[in-house]
Amino acid sequence: MIEHLPFFFTIIVLIVLLNLWANKLKIAYPILLVIAGLGISFIPELPILHIDPDLIFFIFLPPLLFEASWSVSLKEMKKWWRIIGSFAFLVVFFTAFLVAIVSNHIIPGFSIALGFVLGGIVSPPDAVSTGAITKFVKIPKSTSAILEGESLLNDASSLIIFRFALITVGTGQFIWQEAIVDFVWMLIGGVGIGLIIAWIFMQAHKRLATDAPSDIILTLIAPYIMYYVAEEMHCSGVLAVVCGGLFMSSNQLKFLASSSRLKGFNFWESFVFLLNGLVFFIIGLGLPEIVAGIKSNGIPIETAIGYGVIVTIVLILARMISSYTAMFSTMIFRPQVAHSMNFSRRTFLTPLALGWTGMRGVVSLAAALSIPLKLNGEPFPYRNLILFVTFVVILLTLVIQGLTLPYIINKYKPFLGLEQQEKDEAEMHMQIKKGLKQHVYIHIKEKYERDWIGHAGMERVLKHWEEQANSQDVRWIDDNIKVVLLEMFEIQRDYLNELNKDPEINEELIRQQIHQIDLEEERIRFV
Repeated sequence: MIEHLPFFFTIIVLIVLLNLWANKLKIAYPILLVIAGLGISFIPELPILHIDPDLIFFIFLPPLLFEASWSVSLKEMKKWWRIIGSFAFLVVFFTAFLVAIVSNHIIPGFSIALGFVLGGIVSPPDAVSTGAITKFVKIPKSTSAILEGESLLNDASSLIIFRFALITVGTGQFIWQEAIVDFVWMLIGGVGIGLIIAWIFMQAHKRLATDAPSDIILTLIAPYIMYYVAEEMHCSGVLAVVCGGLFMSSNQLKFLASSSRLKGFNFWESFVFLLNGLVFFIIGLGLPEIVAGIKSNGIPIETAIGYGVIVTIVLILARMISSYTAMFSTMIFRPQVAHSMNFSRRTFLTPLALGWTGMRGVVSLAAALSIPLKLNGEPFPYRNLILFVTFVVILLTLVIQGLTLPYIINKYKPFLGLEQQEKDEAEMHMQIKKGLKQHVYIHIKEKYERDWIGHAGMERVLKHWEEQANSQDVRWIDDNIKVVLLEMFEIQRDYLNELNKDPEINEELIRQQIHQIDLEEERIRFV
């Protein structure tokens, strides 16, 4: 293992360089990672990395899902819960079912149960890939909210399908009554365990004298504990991590200091980026062995690629059909919404944008790599083929959909309502800042009139608090003023947190404003 360390360090450096290149090209870094993973498989004499399949989920999934849950707006999830629920559960089941039927039909000897194994792996779109792609192009706010909420829950539903399919492959039977009971327990138990452990960790943050490094360590081990405990109790570890992460994220102002939030954000962004890169290179290092296994089973590589292409087409069509079905269902069963839509061109283009965002990524890779090597003492049937098809699906969806999505969005930008959305967000941002300034001014003025008469520093805070807070000249801040400024920052956060309860307020703008306040607080603390 030690002799391979220089190689692994080289891989990490390569991941960083690929990200820099992706930023320069203004494309999503997962696109270059999956291409690099493919390219590295052609280099001879490279070491083949073997990781215990049982450890794949435990190593990669908890932190990836936990980090994703912190970036999702719980308020937006509640607002769009109908379509998020349908895409996270009904669409995933529909997609897995289609993949199972088609793969059973086109692959000789491929059972329906194996089809559901493959369907459970490739059915969930990847949040990280979509987020990286939309970083360079703005999409409709409603579409963004749906994608974020869906990305959290569809991982849970798809992996539940994957788990039941593995059991069916191993036992050769599927008992509906037991499956329903297990399914309900996995849902309820996973949610409950995640919330309980999240509450315990929140109390630890509150009651212990933690600093930023210790807070980051606690948030790092939290998802692993949630996942482990839930899995040990035969619940959904994915749901435990997602629900626990959402609960902690929505209450972060109550138990994390500004320094912990800022440093934690930077840590998690880097950590998740590294995990994504490692997964793509792991599959790349294993591709030669996977291809050799496919050939040894008598399947030509061209045929295996064809299977991947067909499955990819099925996935794209399933999501497109689901997007437009959801739109027409809304018009039929919610006529008041249909009336407001007025069947405009935007009405029919929004499902297109939503349907074309089904890029697959790291969760599908991790699921495929977690397939056991042996089943009842024998090699798992078609394991190498499932891994290869999964990689082809990820490659095609990232490259084809990932590269064309920005073009589609920009081409139809006026019809998607993005220009008006940008104007509305700019106006809302100004309103938030104006309301924030007035709220703080009133508070400081009242305190000034009671306790700070004649204090020169307080006079400057009262007249120019926002401008002075952003100024590099901090000589006017003494210890007494620093106390007031720190109190002012807390008042601002309380105001923004209360303002965020308004369903019409864009939570992303609230989070940006709180982030700026946290940055300013850190600067003031070190004056």
